[in-house]
Amino acid sequence: MNFFWLLRMRRWVQNPPSKQRVILILVVIGICLALVAVERWIGWTEALSLPPGGPRMRPVF
Repeated sequence: MNFFWLLRMRRWVQNPPSKQRVILILVVIGICLALVAVERWIGWTEALSLPPGGPRMRPVF
């Protein structure tokens, strides 16, 4: 483990985040999990997918 992560954990213990910030983080994680579940069980629409092969890039000289 990196030393800076230990310092970051110490700072979080000394100054914990507010209740609103914790709720915000949990809501964002919940939305991400809901998107993963929809993509897993229902599928991904063709309109949101990239064409196979991706965009063609020309070399710039």
